[in-house]
Amino acid sequence: MSEAGTGRRRQNEVYRAGVYGHLPRVPTTARALQARAKKALNPRSYAYVAGGAGDEVTQRANRAAFDRWQVVPRVLRDVSSRDTSVELFGRRLPAPLLLGPVGAIELVHRQADLAVARAAAATGVPMVFSNQASVSMEECAAVMGGSPRWFQLYWSTSDELVESLVGRAEKAGCDALVVTLDTTMLGWRPRDLDLGHLPFALGKGIAQYTSDPVFRRLVEERAAQTPAPDQPGASAARDAQPRPTPAAVRALIGMARAWPGSLRENLRSPLPRAAVETFLSIYSRPSITWDDLAWLRARTSLPILLKGVLHPDDARRAVDAGVDGVVVSTHGGRQVDRSIPALDALPDVVAAIGDRVPVLLDSGIRSGADVFTAVALGARAVLLGRPFAWGLALAGEDGVRQVIEDVLAEFDLTLGLTGHTAVDQLSPDVLRRV
Repeated sequence: MSEAGTGRRRQNEVYRAGVYGHLPRVPTTARALQARAKKALNPRSYAYVAGGAGDEVTQRANRAAFDRWQVVPRVLRDVSSRDTSVELFGRRLPAPLLLGPVGAIELVHRQADLAVARAAAATGVPMVFSNQASVSMEECAAVMGGSPRWFQLYWSTSDELVESLVGRAEKAGCDALVVTLDTTMLGWRPRDLDLGHLPFALGKGIAQYTSDPVFRRLVEERAAQTPAPDQPGASAARDAQPRPTPAAVRALIGMARAWPGSLRENLRSPLPRAAVETFLSIYSRPSITWDDLAWLRARTSLPILLKGVLHPDDARRAVDAGVDGVVVSTHGGRQVDRSIPALDALPDVVAAIGDRVPVLLDSGIRSGADVFTAVALGARAVLLGRPFAWGLALAGEDGVRQVIEDVLAEFDLTLGLTGHTAVDQLSPDVLRRV
């Protein structure tokens, strides 16, 4: 509990700095943040982070869903001391906020996940390590100390690799495992398609794989099957390849940089290219079913959350299957166009499973007021995505940290200004649907 609260402290920092002519490093609203990041990034990088599936109807609907709810403040209540903290899986967190997994984030800043990890640790907000990270989970964990972190899992076609990733997450001190179910195949993403750009095909966003012993063995096995220049079949294989272009050369250099070792040696080695080909062949498993959850449960003691749940029947079945939480999510509108918005799905999911396990939400969170709305509708916590990526693009670690602090500040102020002093006081009664 604090007399000032995170909101007033943040305001005081900004206004005092303003006396000396110092402005915030990045804009304090999501819309301005994205607009400035668009100017700073190259078209491919911006499109990958900003883009959604199809005509991006789901992406817009995620935001429109928040606009259908209004807050009803109460007055003449003592809100001088407020507690924004929540408990999740045995951890007391400063607020119902986590940093969601964002893949290939090296596209927006060279420090990538390391900068995000440092900012998360500085604020106490948990970071969900992306399975498609640009920096290994071990390196990120090393800069976070005892700060909370989770791991997002994409279920590969190699169960051996899945088991290895889960084991590494446990050793890296992750508090929970978030299994993403809505990306067993990539959605139709026109912004990336029009640019012919998939970062993973260039060796970006595959650091969790290239740092994994099982994956490296699979890569070596694939490379060993490629004929050497003086072996039979090598000439035919070369003839079948398209003629090299400047773009292809740049791609090969990028692949070489992504593989551990010296760039000079990697440029001569078949392993970097084999790594990309191996990743593309085993990335995700469309055949995964409910029956597979027992296999995963038997291999980890970590809490398991299923991410991408939108139907109440799926939520019930998840709890019956023994999972420890669900994340209501549309993958930021990147997978299925014209999907139900995450916030619209939230109340039915909460009603379906009650208090049996925590329900979290992502997709569309842009501000502290959004956090307030989602929590009032039953989310135990929310995951923030694109805004911190834009902050990273503009100011690295400092940009991520400011975005986090701004969201926390607005949540604290909204809590107090609506007449509440603790998160558990929020319910649908504080909102009106319009």
